[in-house]
Amino acid sequence: MDNHAFGNGGVKVAANGHADNRSVASSVMNSTETLETDSDVKNITASERGKWGRDIEFMLSCIAYSVGFGNIWKFPYTALENGGGAFLLPYLIVLFIVGRPIYYLEMVLGQFSSRGVVKLYDLAPAMRGIGVAQSVGMFVVLTYYAPVLAITFRYFVASLSTTLPWSLCDPSWTNCVNSSFVGQLNASNTSVTLQSSAELYYLKTIINKAPSLYDGLGTPDWKLTLCLLFSWVVVAIILMRGAKSTGKASYFLAIFPYVIILILLVQTMTLDGAMTGIMYFLTPQWDKLLTVKVWYEAVSQCFFSLSVCYGGIVAYSSFNNFRNNVHRDAVIISWLDTFTSIIVGCIVFGVLGNLAHVTGQTDIQKLATKGAGLTFMTYPDAISKFEFLPQVFAALFFLMLFIVGVGSNLGVTTSIITAIRDQRPDIKHWHVVLGTAIIGFLSGLVYLTPGGMDFLDVIDDLGAKHVTLTFAVLELAAIAWIYGVDRICRDIKFMLRIETSIYWRLCWGLIAPLATLLIFLFSIVNIKLQDVPTQYNVLGLSIYALAILQLPIFYIYAMHRRRSRHDESLRQSAQNSLEPLAVWGPEDDGIRLQYQMEEEQYQKTHPVPSSVVQRIKKRMFNMD
Repeated sequence: MDNHAFGNGGVKVAANGHADNRSVASSVMNSTETLETDSDVKNITASERGKWGRDIEFMLSCIAYSVGFGNIWKFPYTALENGGGAFLLPYLIVLFIVGRPIYYLEMVLGQFSSRGVVKLYDLAPAMRGIGVAQSVGMFVVLTYYAPVLAITFRYFVASLSTTLPWSLCDPSWTNCVNSSFVGQLNASNTSVTLQSSAELYYLKTIINKAPSLYDGLGTPDWKLTLCLLFSWVVVAIILMRGAKSTGKASYFLAIFPYVIILILLVQTMTLDGAMTGIMYFLTPQWDKLLTVKVWYEAVSQCFFSLSVCYGGIVAYSSFNNFRNNVHRDAVIISWLDTFTSIIVGCIVFGVLGNLAHVTGQTDIQKLATKGAGLTFMTYPDAISKFEFLPQVFAALFFLMLFIVGVGSNLGVTTSIITAIRDQRPDIKHWHVVLGTAIIGFLSGLVYLTPGGMDFLDVIDDLGAKHVTLTFAVLELAAIAWIYGVDRICRDIKFMLRIETSIYWRLCWGLIAPLATLLIFLFSIVNIKLQDVPTQYNVLGLSIYALAILQLPIFYIYAMHRRRSRHDESLRQSAQNSLEPLAVWGPEDDGIRLQYQMEEEQYQKTHPVPSSVVQRIKKRMFNMD
């Protein structure tokens, strides 16, 4: 550690240039009376956080976390529905001014503080409700991510059959056409609608879908239940030793899917009609750029694909070494995530192009279905028509999907585990992992019922997406304007020894908060409840309300703690509760003391300007 990284501050320095540990430890112990609660002291002295074995393991784990279902089934359809190749332009713009800056910001804060998404708000304790609410949203995701993973594994196992089971109609199915049939489905001579065997296989054999939630949820499918159990066992085993075991698994979870993607891409390019489908996917429809919906979808896709504002990035980066170059990691991962989305989109629509070719369908748009339908109905239907080893192609695709799903689920679960361990470091790590896995398994069973997928749509929309978008706005406001862009930049300089450019400052302080706020308002104005029984919408709205209530509850709690310990007025406690706790800073005692001394010295030499304009200028553009 270079000497110039720290200020003078009067700390005794050893011959090797580092602060003397005994002197530092004594200073830290003498300062504990300024801490807010006894539990804060406990978290500093007793908590032993795991660390990544190597810096590369952090980057690979983030890749495995960010590259998931959103890249494979959400991005291709969203792009097609919103202008095809033209969607890439707003998506790349949003990635550049919103997605990547937030990704880097969360990496910086997690690494700097070694805290999860809840304890992160030691930087402004009145805002801790943001972290709690994000954990609520992440828990909702945790309940339904593994069930989708279970369906994926069920398809992988089915792909190993001698004949793909979805390629042929079951005798009990009516109005069914074998997916292995090469030709155009023609229902012109009958009043009934024909369905492919792949579609009916998913609806009747895999999920046994009920007509609607008005028919009730039903009971879980036993085969999917076993697949769900297997999925959680895999996740629990990997997480059992914390960052060490997750980091080792990341080499496989992050790299092997790209091997499969490369094989699938090469295979797809050899299919008849594949280029037609790919060009259909990439051809711009420029008129759609003028609609607000396209930009809304671009921001939503960016949040969903990069997994920002959920807490997983903060949790993963909290296990980093203090000097790890997260600036480099954020740039690499954000571009790689986009590149993956485009490549997978080419694979999916290349296969759809082949499907259009063999069926005689001229409108590829009619072949593409939304979300799970694209992955579990349209894609298997197309694979069934392959002349050469369709089982291999199917097995590779669903294996890739399962692997990237496991990688993403690790990040989701790690966020919850880290939030719990930050509050209760006395609980053993493996106890928290086991408890989380059991709760995740039991809560996931509801999605494996006949009405489970419809229930998932309700819970995902109100309990996850809207919670995440709401608190993304509040997260940016709290960090950029309460804690301050200028202080974030000083933290980065202290940690990484690099200056922060005006690009990052403008994105954090102005562009990203404004863009996110506008998209949030658009989503609220255009919110539509699902056509389901009232109690399900009430449940989804209750989850959203529960998340919203965390903000005033924790603000009031923070004020109460200050007033019970200090002789402050209501106004003073409200203002001071937005100031960082005395324990805020790097995890290491010596480094934290040096940081606090430098920050105190800075505050003395850089008083707060009296005018609002000067305050904004200092916060946004001050390069000191």
